[in-house]
Amino acid sequence: MRLADLERLAGAYPDFPKPGILFRDIGGILESPEAMRLLLDFFREKLDAHAPDMVAGVEARGFLLSTLLAHHLGAGSCMIRKAGKLPGPVYSRACALEYGETVLELQQDRDLRGKKLLLVDDVLATGGTLAAAASLAAQAGARVCAAAVVFELAALRGRDALDFPLVAALKL
Repeated sequence: MRLADLERLAGAYPDFPKPGILFRDIGGILESPEAMRLLLDFFREKLDAHAPDMVAGVEARGFLLSTLLAHHLGAGSCMIRKAGKLPGPVYSRACALEYGETVLELQQDRDLRGKKLLLVDDVLATGGTLAAAASLAAQAGARVCAAAVVFELAALRGRDALDFPLVAALKL
């Protein structure tokens, strides 16, 4: 199996969650132990040099990869979630999505001050979600050292919205 095979395993759902959007679903990749191993090995090879202290999974599919990747990199893990999903005081940041808007939050009591943070999500589209996640990291006193995504939708130029290195397993 090669990285190019991941696209075949992923689902592509037209007009979800609204007309005009082609939704990329990593469910088929997660079903395959071989694909998961390949993906994690790829990310570990590309991201090990960034030496993150923490890995932040971005709501919600980012969670599915972030804790596994944190384990492989010898780092801790935390979550960046949609508004109202985390207890206690939170940092909040609104962000524009390819198909709407949302608010992301990070718990204020996470121990991130002075740490290097790796962001993990499934897809990079316009860059709004990862840029908002990086802003939350900065509010918490962390520095984003890199981000990792399974799919980069290159035509949407989301990479241009980021000021940190991005590792994408596949560019579509």
